[in-house]
Amino acid sequence: MLSVRDRIQQQVFRLNGLAMNEFDLSQPAGDPGLYGPDSVIWRVHGDFSSMLCGGISALLMQMLHPLALAGVWDHSRFREDMMGRLRRTSQFIAVTTFGNTQDAATLIERVKRIHLQVTGVDAAGTPYAASDPALLTWVHVAETSRFLAAHLRYKNPQLSLAEQDRYYAEAARVAEALGAEEVPKTVAAVEDYLERIRPQLRCDARTREVLALLMNAPAPSWQAKPAMHAMMMAGIELLPEWAQQAFGFRFSPLRHRLIRQRLVLLAGVLRWCIRRGAYHRAMQRMGRD
Repeated sequence: MLSVRDRIQQQVFRLNGLAMNEFDLSQPAGDPGLYGPDSVIWRVHGDFSSMLCGGISALLMQMLHPLALAGVWDHSRFREDMMGRLRRTSQFIAVTTFGNTQDAATLIERVKRIHLQVTGVDAAGTPYAASDPALLTWVHVAETSRFLAAHLRYKNPQLSLAEQDRYYAEAARVAEALGAEEVPKTVAAVEDYLERIRPQLRCDARTREVLALLMNAPAPSWQAKPAMHAMMMAGIELLPEWAQQAFGFRFSPLRHRLIRQRLVLLAGVLRWCIRRGAYHRAMQRMGRD
């Protein structure tokens, strides 16, 4: 008979891709992978609670770019199998961050091959290709900026500016391996990049449909539904204010506080439950569990 703690951990693994069991993050012993346990990226990506919040926020932010949205819209089963898509994305992040060197390289090459097949035109008739270096850079920056924002808000607000810069520099390695170019590698460079790209972003009917799908995502169980809603709202509230407004959200100061308080409580429960996550398995591989 599983305890409540174990049941929650099991449901989390169904969400984050670890239940797929395709890659063993605990083997081979001593292989540091792309980064190793002393990296900042292991610390930032090692907290499931903030990463889930950041991942929701990142997906919404990515979909504000019409070419990124078109690639998902035309070539993904996101609308029919949203949880499968989220699991695969989670698996990629977990393996490239925490996996051994060979598994990380294998997954990067797999994604590069998939990207070569993702081409078309967006709703306005503009051609796109998932392998486009500029588009890869946008997807990467939207993702890492939200992961770091979630970490600073819900895990470690004391992370120094130098460590934040190091996080961006480390994370850029995977983006560049996928084909991204001119990847910003400091906090200041990311802020400048986001300001420059804002005129290219828009929120249209397709973008709002992605939001609706996320808001109505199936929970692993009925007990998990309130927690999923709290996480979704925290992900939306984590967006930059201009992105929140693009989606039509305007939160009062009280609403901001309530959303954050609920996520802090939820994060505490999840941290108590998760004892065999990607970070723990990788630390075991390095003999530091």
